[in-house]
Amino acid sequence: MLSLFRKYRLVLRFIFIFLGSYFLFSSLYNGFLILYDTDPPVPDPITRLVAYQSGDIMAGLGYDTNVVMHPTGLSMKLMVEDLFLAGIVEGCNSASMIILFASFVLAFFGKPLRTLLYIFAGAVIIYAMNLIRIVLLAVSIYEYPQYSGIMHSIFFPLAIYGTVLLLWIIWVRIYSRWKKG
Repeated sequence: MLSLFRKYRLVLRFIFIFLGSYFLFSSLYNGFLILYDTDPPVPDPITRLVAYQSGDIMAGLGYDTNVVMHPTGLSMKLMVEDLFLAGIVEGCNSASMIILFASFVLAFFGKPLRTLLYIFAGAVIIYAMNLIRIVLLAVSIYEYPQYSGIMHSIFFPLAIYGTVLLLWIIWVRIYSRWKKG
């Protein structure tokens, strides 16, 4: 049994660090969300920020946008010319994807400063890609409503998951070079 642990120690290390950091970050984030579990309900500050920034980007592109809290308080409504285009909920704010990304990078922990800088840079890239994704989705719904289903269910999840996967691949390649050299 001990020989199995030695043989697979790197795999076990990866699993334990990944699951441990994912559990820790997710618990901290859920604790943060509990602070905003109010009556009446309001979206958390990160979700509100993402909604407002998405609206600002669309306004910068020339659209007459308005971002307001949904009457239920569980989401933010992104509208163009009073046409409701997107409901931005907590799952749209990229925090969960950043937690998943950071946990994976930590599981392949390299040199401390480079690892932390890569996590920070990756989080910024994921956050920015998420904003672009929301804006493109809203614009596509406004301009091409007949494609909204496929855009929301296939293209836009692929954009955010693809970004995270690409960042992971880059990290593993960088990490493997550090271990060889």
